[in-house]
Amino acid sequence: MALDPAEQHLRHVEKDVLIPKIMREKARERCSEQVQDFTKCCKDSGILMVVKCRKENSALKECLTAHYNDPAFYEECKMEYLKEREEFRKTGIPTKKRLQKLPTSM
Repeated sequence: MALDPAEQHLRHVEKDVLIPKIMREKARERCSEQVQDFTKCCKDSGILMVVKCRKENSALKECLTAHYNDPAFYEECKMEYLKEREEFRKTGIPTKKRLQKLPTSM
């Protein structure tokens, strides 16, 4: 039984694990300013980061949560996942391997 590359049905692991993983990665990119601020604060504060970086941590959480709770963002990530899955089903090559450059000399 061959899988239809364009099929849109999602398994539980795709809904609950794989798409949220894409969401986390994209949300971190979109919240990069808050991620940098929090990282810098943690590096500068050392062991006292729990106390000193509350403001930066709250800003980061707020930004990430806004993306996680956005249905349009979920749909965007879902469509990206479905596109990658369709391409994999057509070629049999995972996205990561497809994006790697081939060696120029053997």
